[in-house]
Amino acid sequence: MGLMDEDRVAEVIWQARRDGLVLPAPSTQGHPLDIDAAYRIQRAVTGHRLAAGQRIVGWKLGYTSQVMRDQMGIDQPNYGPLTDVMTLESGATAPSFLRQPRVEPEVALVLREELSPGVGVESLAGSVEARACLEVVDSSWTDYRFDLGDNTADSSSAGAFVLGEPLGLTDPAQVSVRLTVTGEDDRAGTADAAMGNPLAALVWLLDQLDEPLPSGTVVLTGGLTQAVALNSGGTATAVFTDGDTVAEVVLTRE
Repeated sequence: MGLMDEDRVAEVIWQARRDGLVLPAPSTQGHPLDIDAAYRIQRAVTGHRLAAGQRIVGWKLGYTSQVMRDQMGIDQPNYGPLTDVMTLESGATAPSFLRQPRVEPEVALVLREELSPGVGVESLAGSVEARACLEVVDSSWTDYRFDLGDNTADSSSAGAFVLGEPLGLTDPAQVSVRLTVTGEDDRAGTADAAMGNPLAALVWLLDQLDEPLPSGTVVLTGGLTQAVALNSGGTATAVFTDGDTVAEVVLTRE
């Protein structure tokens, strides 16, 4: 795929998100994207977001857990940017720009200081705050039919995220969560599903980006259960437990 074709795919993704559309993914149309092209397209989509006045506030990781890789048929992690319009508080109503939202509970890490590539997991405990989080994924591709390239180009399906209360950080891998969504069976998971430890997921992201992340950056470390559709009139509640700490995150959809 040439540069002009990549620009065209980026424009299509941006228009789909701006205009509330869902479209067939390139791979389903016989035009698969290799991972390098997919990240170039993602950066071009981010350029459209910034030109529209959005600003980057963090990053999300996709497919850091085996349960999510199995659900979506993806064999490796990826990442995508988060912008300010995606930020929600617990108890919020899902924004109208979401087209086919699904929710997944995650441990979010908020950086207390600038972090650079090469940092070790063992040195991170005092550098980040762990927060309860619901990510709301929202694919531009019809019925979530995509491969890794499609999903990466579409910013790893970044739609919105709900930040909840702080969690303890004595051993973030031991955080457990139960997800309840209207009309669906409960899902349960533990934070070690995200690359064995959410802190390891952050280290991976830093190495992939190969640039420092500033203080205040939000990093979503990956879904800990299968993603569940949040239908109109539904509510999603994730309850996180970390030792004596219990934190709840809630999102509704009108």
